[in-house]
Amino acid sequence: MDPQHIPDSILPDSVLIVDFGSQVTQLIARRVREAGVYSEIAPFSEAEKAFHRMKPKGIILSGSPASVCDDDSPRAPQVLFDSGLPILGICYGQQVMSQQLGGEVRPGHETGDGGEFGRAYLTVTKSCALFDGLWNEGERHQVWMSHGDKVTKFAPGFEIVATSDGAPFAVIADEERQYYGTQFHPEVVHTLDGAKLLANFVHKVCGLTGDWTMAAYRDTKVAEIREQVGDGRVICGLSGGVDSSVAAILIHEAIGDQLTCVFVDHGLLRLNEREQVESLFRDHYNIPLVVVDAEERFMAGLAGVTDPEKKRKFIGAEFIAVFEEEANKLGGADFLAQGTLYPDVIESVSFTGGPSVTIKSHHNVGGLPERMNMELVEPLRELFKDEVRELGRELGLNEQFVGRHPFPGPGLAIRIPGEVSKERCDILRKADAIYLDEIRNAGLYDAIWQAFAVLLPVKTVGVMGDGRTYDSVCGLRAVTSTDGMTADVYPFDASFLTQCATRIVNEVQGINRVVYDYTSKPPGTIEWE
Repeated sequence: MDPQHIPDSILPDSVLIVDFGSQVTQLIARRVREAGVYSEIAPFSEAEKAFHRMKPKGIILSGSPASVCDDDSPRAPQVLFDSGLPILGICYGQQVMSQQLGGEVRPGHETGDGGEFGRAYLTVTKSCALFDGLWNEGERHQVWMSHGDKVTKFAPGFEIVATSDGAPFAVIADEERQYYGTQFHPEVVHTLDGAKLLANFVHKVCGLTGDWTMAAYRDTKVAEIREQVGDGRVICGLSGGVDSSVAAILIHEAIGDQLTCVFVDHGLLRLNEREQVESLFRDHYNIPLVVVDAEERFMAGLAGVTDPEKKRKFIGAEFIAVFEEEANKLGGADFLAQGTLYPDVIESVSFTGGPSVTIKSHHNVGGLPERMNMELVEPLRELFKDEVRELGRELGLNEQFVGRHPFPGPGLAIRIPGEVSKERCDILRKADAIYLDEIRNAGLYDAIWQAFAVLLPVKTVGVMGDGRTYDSVCGLRAVTSTDGMTADVYPFDASFLTQCATRIVNEVQGINRVVYDYTSKPPGTIEWE
């Protein structure tokens, strides 16, 4: 369904977040949702359209790497200020609001202090609704600043309610119009009460009750899917991961047997993954499922291919070809279902509307609708990863399935640097299963964002029994992360890694050495290719 045609009756009360290009804009959306209020991010260039579609109850203006003092810097649509809705401006958002409403902003080099960066302390000089029940007059509180420019003259109607050493207008407020501006960033964890300030804005200023839940989202999406699909047919490509699984189960709840799922076994899956998917969808949910055994054609196409990008592109194109063949066998469909998530949506549109840099090609079925004349159904496109897991639990999905670590679309192919073959996939599958088994036995699985084994294109000499071996090296990887954008190495005990290495070498023929990857992201990526 075109978002502009979603019936008003199924739109939740919401807050619109206008993105001016800050690297932490997603955190604003997270904090608002954590307060039980639905939020969406729109680039400033699309904000007016989003405003009319969403009919929000409040507006938040984000930070930005731009300078308000530059002639071509982004501005907020005037319709937002004409709406009479509460507005919170954060950093650049405070500055652009001040300037557009008649105030003054000057660059840091002109004011002589160069701005504020990092931890700072502000003093509350006057009470306001944003501080209600949280901060009191005269108190000092830790916040996180990151600004070069500063407001030097506030707009008519505003007054100063908090100051810091580097920002005399640290927080400004126009209580009558319910406009607030913070020079600091409440969305980051370094502002200790930041989440509570944002909760105050959505609850006490905007008057929203905070009753947006996964149960409510589920009901909204079921109604929306029925409205969009009508009596049409939907095909969903299952990967075995949590995103496509949750999307399929939600769509099936909405339209029943109008949905058919297609699972392509390309021979690059984890151990027993095909059996798990068949059991879940056929036995537990009774969802129509077509399983395609395509291992031979994928292995044939990957033979001799060693470049990571060529692997990804072949797998993506071949998946589309297989999927298209199966869809034609089913007599076609009107809609294609995908498990697209909100970060994918946000990152696919830069705040200026320009192109973004491609680090890796992403494996999905995005090429299908144009070729097959199908409309997309993407019921998770407003959710973050942890919210998808929560929705999965709401739908009754097994916890072991809901909590699974992310698994790449190209599967084991990008965990086998060099040429991919069935033999190497089988070796890696066994090693990976042992590694994850040890992690679960140690009670560490949920503490780790992603863990997996890699089969290196390197052979080393080893001794097993009285014989010499010359076999492959297995690399182990485990990281912690909140969003996958950055990641830290998981600090296993040496005894744990020793146990994993012992089991893998003893139980997996073809591996005689195990190493651990200590690289964080950046500079490395989480996956090896």
